[in-house]
Amino acid sequence: MKVLGVWPKLRPRDTIKSSPSPKLYNTFEGVFKPTLLTILGVIMYLRVGWVVGNAGLMGGWLVMLAAMSITLTTGLSIASISTNTRIKAGGPYAMMSKSLGVEIGSSVGVPLFLSQALAVAMYLFGFREGWRFLFPNHPALLVDLLVFAAVFTVAYISAGLAFRIQYLVMALIILSLISIFASPDFWNNPQPITWWGEVFRAPETGFGRITFWQVFAVFFPATTGIMSGVNMSGELKNSRKSIPIGTLAAIGVSCVVYLALAWWAARAADPQELVENYTIMVDRAFWSPAVLAGLLAATFSAALSSMVGAPRILNALAKDKSIPFSNRLAKLSRNGEPRRALMVSGVITLLGILIRDLNAIAPLITMFFLITYATVNLVVLVESSLGLINFRPTFRLTRWVPLYGFITCLLAMVIINPVFSLGAIVVVFVIYLRQVGQPRERRQADVRSGILAAIAQWAAKKVVEFDITNVRAWKPIMLVPVENKSQLLGEFRLLLDLSWPEGSIKLLGLAHQDRLLELDARLQDLGDAFRRRGVFTTYSVLSVKVNEDIHAEAQGVLGGLQALQSDFFRPNVLFLRMPEHREEWDTMLQVFEEAVRLNVGVTLFGRHPAAGLGRAEVVNLWITPQLDDSPMPERLNKGSINLAILMAIRLFRAWQGTLNLISVVPDEVQIEVARQYINTLQDFCRIPGPTNVLVMVGNFEEGMVAAPQSDMDILGLQSTPDYDFVHRMIHLTGSSCLFVRDSGSESALA
Repeated sequence: MKVLGVWPKLRPRDTIKSSPSPKLYNTFEGVFKPTLLTILGVIMYLRVGWVVGNAGLMGGWLVMLAAMSITLTTGLSIASISTNTRIKAGGPYAMMSKSLGVEIGSSVGVPLFLSQALAVAMYLFGFREGWRFLFPNHPALLVDLLVFAAVFTVAYISAGLAFRIQYLVMALIILSLISIFASPDFWNNPQPITWWGEVFRAPETGFGRITFWQVFAVFFPATTGIMSGVNMSGELKNSRKSIPIGTLAAIGVSCVVYLALAWWAARAADPQELVENYTIMVDRAFWSPAVLAGLLAATFSAALSSMVGAPRILNALAKDKSIPFSNRLAKLSRNGEPRRALMVSGVITLLGILIRDLNAIAPLITMFFLITYATVNLVVLVESSLGLINFRPTFRLTRWVPLYGFITCLLAMVIINPVFSLGAIVVVFVIYLRQVGQPRERRQADVRSGILAAIAQWAAKKVVEFDITNVRAWKPIMLVPVENKSQLLGEFRLLLDLSWPEGSIKLLGLAHQDRLLELDARLQDLGDAFRRRGVFTTYSVLSVKVNEDIHAEAQGVLGGLQALQSDFFRPNVLFLRMPEHREEWDTMLQVFEEAVRLNVGVTLFGRHPAAGLGRAEVVNLWITPQLDDSPMPERLNKGSINLAILMAIRLFRAWQGTLNLISVVPDEVQIEVARQYINTLQDFCRIPGPTNVLVMVGNFEEGMVAAPQSDMDILGLQSTPDYDFVHRMIHLTGSSCLFVRDSGSESALA
């Protein structure tokens, strides 16, 4: 018999809500067209003739090719990145944050967003100038606001509508170019071509009334539109294919157009007229209205592309929680448009319009674009140089390409405006400092981890060439066995104080098979807690029969201790705890003996059951005077007190309390000699003051009772530690004790 299952019919309110999906675009519509139309903007119509008039045809081509070379190398770097991975929403911000981390991505992404939003105002000002050429009596502010309203409305409805309007814009620009090249002056009455302009002829400076680099600075903003298509990375059908093809094709076509227009200008008018008449293309065109329409369409399209791109960068920043009000700005409308981010972008653009003069900040906007280009080139340069296996772009570049792009971007910043270059860098740096100070969830590793790993590998090779046990470079690397999840709670503060700031901790978990996951999670939390307080901490967990076979515990510690000897940063201090039961002592001695064999220092912590760490203020360091005439290093080694002194100094600094240097001698005759020894030791070892020196007469245990009450007593550990002695010392001092034995690799004199 068949049993048929019937699914209940879902009512509309029962349907599962999914996140809105934006419309996806192809290469031509989503990348090529907006990129090309942003590059072919107002500078093409109003400044190409001026460039040729000042620099001549060859000089003009040189200016254009120099600017385009920066754009081309950045476009090639973009192509390489995009063929290595599918770029998520956010365009250039997504590229930078995925490779160099959210902090660096945000520090460049926030200024880039502001530049995109303010660039809308600049393009609208260009539109207004063309409009007032036709209608000089129209109020400038009213024209700006009306065109802004039109641009904002189109972008608010959808990017698809903006892209459909751009088809009309492209048609008008093509018509204007046809009208320009159909000029009778170009074909019938060409001017003699001036190959090199005045900027190359002044013998006193090598330039004329205006320098070559000033001409470059005027033209370069024309090439800063290549991010228009990249900004749509989250709404492309295939970003790995569309971004490289669309971006590079737009750069190539625009380069041909600009070079051809420079040729046209050199033939259409003499240099003086080209310099003085910004509207030479309008005046000499076959049909002037077509050029004016192209000018208006180009500026309107550039404003529209920036208004579409800016909110997408802001939305990506919000999704990574890199900006205030991230939860609100990260939301999309029902049709997948970032309308909340668009509202913020519109407000910034409107403020730019109300300033009425963006010339004061226009160079800063260009600087932010250049910083973005430089960072994109840096991403490719770093990833290709590290040889990381995950960097496998299908469009590969030689490292000279991104290196050239990175250097020329920085040079262009200095050439265009050194003051604004410095200002832009300061802004980016300030944002970066704010970002690194923000608490963040653990993120996937980015290329920074590869950079740091490469630096660490290089440093490791260099250190091995010297002496890795150099006593001047000594720092505590503590191996801390942990048998249960609560064991470190009472020792956390002590381990932190002994390790901070430059030391590190290796937690060695020992657990039964069925408790491994629980202890693993606990050690991860403890490691994070140490790292948050500035102590680098790693951990590993071994499966042993804890609480069933005490020898298995010792074997686990021995195994970890032996295995870690091959580590570059191998542990040099083993942190042990005073066993609760005498029957555990013999197994602990096995660990102690192996540590001595491996030249690892030992600290045996005996926690007083009542006092704990007390006030964490007073430290008593017990010193056995070495009264022979041998050099101080030999006497310290004989007394095995190097590590004890270093640990006492670390606790003294961490607790900012009192350090007592105490010694016990058998008779009064030796008091002064012992005091002199301690004073000399204090001087040689640079033990910070103020300290108290106390020399007592009698046997050692009587001295322990008579000594000032401390929160931690630090004593030397016998060659073969005795359980009764250690237990008795904890009882006599009335405080926790740290018994220490040198490894031979540390020196209190270094």
